[in-house]
Amino acid sequence: MKSGWVSLASAALVATVAGVGGTLPVILAAAQAVGATPAEASSWVSGLALATAVGALVLSLRYRMPIITAWSTPGAALIASTTGVPGIRAAVGAFVVAAALILLTAALRPLGRLIERIPASIAAAMLAGILLRLVVAMIDHVPGAAPLVLPLIVLFLVARRLVPTLASLIVLAAGGLLAWSLGLVKPLPPIALSNLELLTPAWDVATLIGLGVPLYLVTMASQNLPGFAVLRASGYHPPTQPVLAVTGALSFVTAFVGAHTSNLAAISAALCTGPDAHSDPAQRWKTGPLYALWWAIIGLFGASLVGLFAALPPALLATVAGTALLGSMAGAMGTALTSDRDRFAAAGTLAVTASGVTLLGVGSAFWGLCFGLIVVALDRLLERPGR
Repeated sequence: MKSGWVSLASAALVATVAGVGGTLPVILAAAQAVGATPAEASSWVSGLALATAVGALVLSLRYRMPIITAWSTPGAALIASTTGVPGIRAAVGAFVVAAALILLTAALRPLGRLIERIPASIAAAMLAGILLRLVVAMIDHVPGAAPLVLPLIVLFLVARRLVPTLASLIVLAAGGLLAWSLGLVKPLPPIALSNLELLTPAWDVATLIGLGVPLYLVTMASQNLPGFAVLRASGYHPPTQPVLAVTGALSFVTAFVGAHTSNLAAISAALCTGPDAHSDPAQRWKTGPLYALWWAIIGLFGASLVGLFAALPPALLATVAGTALLGSMAGAMGTALTSDRDRFAAAGTLAVTASGVTLLGVGSAFWGLCFGLIVVALDRLLERPGR
């Protein structure tokens, strides 16, 4: 069993690489969906990376636990699958609202309990519907880019069995080489430091409801709650409200540079909270500062990362995103359909969310959640006694 600084640094690096390699294409898809310019997309990525670094550093040092933060990949998937957002500034308004709701949850314990009372099947079905659209987008590229997409899907299916935590990174690296050999890569940009773009939010009511509220719910249900569960499963007892206050405050600040929510990590956290990080649980908190260091570097060079990914063909980015999210989609679908009692409501939630329908200017994730909660309420109301 590994121990010492080498294992701590290794765990932090693997967690960082796994967090960036497979999910950055999802962030870029989200930026494209709301009309962000390359400079605004760079600011988005840098803001998220810096928030991740600060969150992990502050929380790990303060509580002497491996409290690992991350950007919200499900949240980015939600943004990427949402239609009708009238520009990046309207999206920033939604980001501010989502962050404010996280801060409100930290301040008001009853609100957190209310979120926890949303049936897990309904929350998972909403997430599954969001992810389904991005996974299907990968398949949509097959007819026009089969020599690129199909080998990468096969590679992913093999890699996920051998090195699951690095499977998405392997697909990205191999895909970049394959795309280059096929002549599909544009000229690479020079290395450059990032500039944060200050963005004034636009308060579009439909976007605030259709994107801001679902972004808050997805971040809480799909990231923060599982993040707390990972820490507790490893024997730690993180303070819920202070952690939400820190991640909510960071999300609020970075919303104004175009970044969506930051939160507790789940998969990355699992890499830093187990015995492979350090044999002594009391020493594993040191992965936090090391993890923060890697993310700070990413924050400084976010512009170069965005430029690098922009040089890659859209089919490759869609494939990396689709393969990275396939496991999360499968897990969400499994959770959604496990309960016999709520299976019909969950199936409806998934269908409405995946449809991409926009009503009254509000996106499908919100309507999917509403549908599921209404069906659950009716089922409970009309349920026969004794059942």
